[in-house]
Amino acid sequence: MYVLIGGAGLVGVNLAQKLVDLGHTIALIDIDATACRYAREQLGVMAFEGSAVSTEVLVEAGIRKADALAAVLRNDALNLAMVALAKHYGVSRILVRMRHRDFAEPYRIAGATSVISTIDLAVSTMVNAIEYPQVESMMHFEQDQIEVLKLPIPDDSHVVGRSLAQIAQDPCFPTGSLIIGYQAHPHEDLIIPNGNTVLEGESKVLMVTKPGAIHQVIDFIQGCP
Repeated sequence: MYVLIGGAGLVGVNLAQKLVDLGHTIALIDIDATACRYAREQLGVMAFEGSAVSTEVLVEAGIRKADALAAVLRNDALNLAMVALAKHYGVSRILVRMRHRDFAEPYRIAGATSVISTIDLAVSTMVNAIEYPQVESMMHFEQDQIEVLKLPIPDDSHVVGRSLAQIAQDPCFPTGSLIIGYQAHPHEDLIIPNGNTVLEGESKVLMVTKPGAIHQVIDFIQGCP
């Protein structure tokens, strides 16, 4: 995909690097000449010096052919303008970083398809680290109605040596939960398991559950007989 990023700060540069690693073609826009030079020399991406809310600069950067656009400029007002212009030029996927919650609805009205609150993400990550220290990572979906957890399995867990089919039939297995991923060893890829997959100690599972069942899931997976 051709992805246009407005803003070559820490977020913009790191986003560009991740997308380049995934094989996408990236163009950055920033008023800072030094930031643009860094992006070209260190990331190997196209970088256009100028305002990301200038129609001339946007057209030069290829907004008409962009498959996606990410607005990560220095303030919400600029991001809002960039979102509106992206919508005007027909970009189908428009992502924006939101600093202040008051801009949530204006962003959506302007055409943003994804609004990412940096404050909410940081707070959520910290709360999860405090509340669920056993969980390696956690993602929220559908307005926090669904949680996806990545959990390590200790050697002494009662699920070690059991197949997923056996685990699912355990009366203590949390209702409404599902194991959707399995990583046997840190150097191996995450796989989609089936009922015959047998869990090993020091492995990791990816689980889907409801928010109210998180502690129950952790206790079941990491508990001892």
